[in-house]
Amino acid sequence: MTSILFIVFLPLLAAIVAGLGNKAIGFVPAKAVTTGALFLSCALSWPIFVGFLSGANSATVVPVLEWIHSGDMNAAWALRVDALTAVMLVVITSVSALVHLYSWGYMSEDPDQPRFFAYLSLFTFAMLMLVTADTLVQMFFGWEGVGLASYLLIGFWFRKPSANAAAIKAFVVNRVGDLGFMLGIFGTFLVFGTVSIPAILAAAPAHAGSTIGFLWFRADTMTVLCLLLFVGAMGKSAQLGLHTWLPDAMEGPTPVSALIHAATMVTAGVFMVCRLSPMFEVSPAALDVVKFVGAATCLFAATCGMVQTDIKRVIAYSTCSQLGYMFFAAGVGAYGAAMFHLFTHAFFKALLFLGAGSVIHAMHHEQDMRYYGGLRKSIPVTFWAMMLGTLAITGVGIPAVFGNPLGIGFAGFHSKDAIIEAGWAANETGVWFVGVLVAAITSFYSWRLMFLTFWGTPRWTASEHIQHALHDAHGHDAHGHGHDAHHADEAHGNPAQAEDGGDRPSEHGPSQQDLPAGTGGYHPHESPLPMLIPLIVLSIGAVAAGFVFHGYFIEPTSGETYWKGVIAFREHLMHAMHEVPVPVKLSATIAMLLGLLTAWYAYIRSPETPKAVANQLPLLYRWFLHKWYFDELYNLIFVRPAFAIGRLLWHRGDEKTIDRFGPNGSAFLVQVGSRAAARLQSGYVYTYAFVMLIGLTAAVTWAIAR
Repeated sequence: MTSILFIVFLPLLAAIVAGLGNKAIGFVPAKAVTTGALFLSCALSWPIFVGFLSGANSATVVPVLEWIHSGDMNAAWALRVDALTAVMLVVITSVSALVHLYSWGYMSEDPDQPRFFAYLSLFTFAMLMLVTADTLVQMFFGWEGVGLASYLLIGFWFRKPSANAAAIKAFVVNRVGDLGFMLGIFGTFLVFGTVSIPAILAAAPAHAGSTIGFLWFRADTMTVLCLLLFVGAMGKSAQLGLHTWLPDAMEGPTPVSALIHAATMVTAGVFMVCRLSPMFEVSPAALDVVKFVGAATCLFAATCGMVQTDIKRVIAYSTCSQLGYMFFAAGVGAYGAAMFHLFTHAFFKALLFLGAGSVIHAMHHEQDMRYYGGLRKSIPVTFWAMMLGTLAITGVGIPAVFGNPLGIGFAGFHSKDAIIEAGWAANETGVWFVGVLVAAITSFYSWRLMFLTFWGTPRWTASEHIQHALHDAHGHDAHGHGHDAHHADEAHGNPAQAEDGGDRPSEHGPSQQDLPAGTGGYHPHESPLPMLIPLIVLSIGAVAAGFVFHGYFIEPTSGETYWKGVIAFREHLMHAMHEVPVPVKLSATIAMLLGLLTAWYAYIRSPETPKAVANQLPLLYRWFLHKWYFDELYNLIFVRPAFAIGRLLWHRGDEKTIDRFGPNGSAFLVQVGSRAAARLQSGYVYTYAFVMLIGLTAAVTWAIAR
């Protein structure tokens, strides 16, 4: 297991080399060092994972150094490697390595490539530190590390105001969640007297039924601790209430979106809940909160994704919704199903993000889907890759019913359907219904994205980005644009990011009838090979990850053997999942088909339907378009009062009080005194003698008076 040291620290070493060397070592060496380090980490991670699958490996701890020893707290820096860590290692290193390679093509003309690749590797190191943590303090180190790295990556194009705003928003919202996480760590140490994760989990059942003082009243100890820790998970994993940063984070480069929001940072909360699942098992109330927050997030994000027109924001809300599925699974006790969906989601969501980046690259960084259409013949590799990703996320497959002993399908079919079945098996009919409803909505917005992008009449000529490319074609390459122009567009803002379409042709967006048809002589071209190779590799995962690995995650016998007590594995629930009634087994597939047929009718058969529906239901449409008005509500409750208080303290407190009576007042007194003293400087001896006489007289008078 000494290879774990190389897996974790190679990305850090690469980040240091690329970051400090920067342009001095050149673009290609910086990219080669970081990409090579990640592929080596990936190559070392898979044998560890396969070893746990086969039973050859067992949980182990690799010490690194003595870190913090203060009083009763001993937080040694050690790397824990077990079945749960092994899953996260292959997810993080595989996706990160492919994102590094993809960035060779996507960022090929960016002048700050070494800095970008250094940030990517730094982020990967922080995430690896998080998932290999043996103590809560070490986990918090990685937790904050990914927060810092995400801030740097989201705001990578720092000359773009919207990117800076998105980075700050992500940082601030995550600080709210991190406050809960810190309080949870403090409380856990207070109760257990240690920050060692294995020691805490072993002692957790003994605290069932105990109480602790919290906020002037006594509450169940494990419920308080688990809910505080879950607040941290809500921030990192963008759950309802602390989700607002995730869609805005799309302002970063597309490879950043794939890395942060598909497979790593946003899954940290799910990982933490599963890692601490023995704690959560002691508190049914905390599990109920996890379950309902997950289900609510699942539904909320799916409804928002239905009406978005920016291709990256549709996928971003899809990520938020799928994370809700994972928490929903953890809340009903199906931790294996939650981790299974995390595993499969990494492949098909990274595939969809990188595929969207390839589409954006082909369309001169136009991100509004209303300016797409008819692209499947122009960029066939991207089309088929996104098709496989869509089949995976919508859960296309053949259920194991009516005498069919083996259900087979794409990745999401195995993992998402398992979560829905777990909801029914756990007698949670309400959240099961939400899961089925969201499966239909997921299918709708996923196929909507595909139909608007790859089918229909080309609607390219109405795009300002495409017009810019055609203008450049007179003096540039034959394709009509250079990749540097892409990033110039992104660095100066993208009008497609407007919340309601801004100056777009139609306020309601979905209708193709509002846009002039035609290509205008523009010819989209396929992405370069470094961008296509990751799409092909991730496509394999989107197709096969569910079928190949489902037994190890959720099958009663093999799942118990694989997890080996690392998570709270409810074997009886896994048995019940496989014995749900046939209608329940078919429910997710039926929902997927309904979503597909609805999207086909609305965007292929009758393109005028979406606008008509939006006009008939304007309140509901605006409710979804404005993301349930969370941003507006937070702006009213938190942002405006914060700015008002800041202005008050600035103008009245700082300028009119502190400055006035402090430095400015002192300066004024010195100025007045110097003017008075200057008048006494006449240059005549008799004047100075007169002043001396007055002073002497005053001194004698004072002495006599004493």
